[in-house]
Amino acid sequence: MKTHTLTASHAGLLACHACGRVASHAARHDAQHCARCGAALHRRNPDSLSRTWALLIAAALLYIPANLLPVMHTSSLVGSEDDTIISGVIYFWTSGSWPLAIVVFVASILVPMLKLSVLALLAATAQRRSAWRPMERAKLYRIVERIGRWSMLDVFVITLTVALVRFESLAVITAAPGALAFGCVVILTMLASMQFDPRLIWDDVESHSSRAPRPAHGDTL
Repeated sequence: MKTHTLTASHAGLLACHACGRVASHAARHDAQHCARCGAALHRRNPDSLSRTWALLIAAALLYIPANLLPVMHTSSLVGSEDDTIISGVIYFWTSGSWPLAIVVFVASILVPMLKLSVLALLAATAQRRSAWRPMERAKLYRIVERIGRWSMLDVFVITLTVALVRFESLAVITAAPGALAFGCVVILTMLASMQFDPRLIWDDVESHSSRAPRPAHGDTL
């Protein structure tokens, strides 16, 4: 038995993005404002998908140099060395510190890639007005939101772990371009998650349900 969901938008209600107050949608064409805080009311966040895609594309382009370029430059009495995220993972794995290698790999490589993939899936399905698995997509969005609160931990992991790859006495460690690129990836994915409006998922579900054919009263098996 299928259940039909009814969103606040289809019920003629608008929620304020600033204070959360719910108001009835006015029929007039001019802008409507919240009676409590005065913020402009919108049915959905304006240009949500456009901003999400722009931030995702920028983050995806920066993800490549973030993993290929060195994130640390170490200068010591015995010479200088550049270390990337991948070289740090390989060093910890081959030196026997495999738990630390797993932590660096998950926090610095796997998690950003998964965030980019999930946000791209959500934006693509919302743009195509797909009704495919809305509950699962909503759960994915909540997971990305929770991970986003700890996104800057990825930068701290890189800063602390890569510095330990071949840290020697009287060494001078400076940040390399890869660290800047990785920090930009983290910030852009956080902004993309904030710009995506998850209510777009449920709008498409209701529109597909309303167009579903209903059996006639005289139909028999």
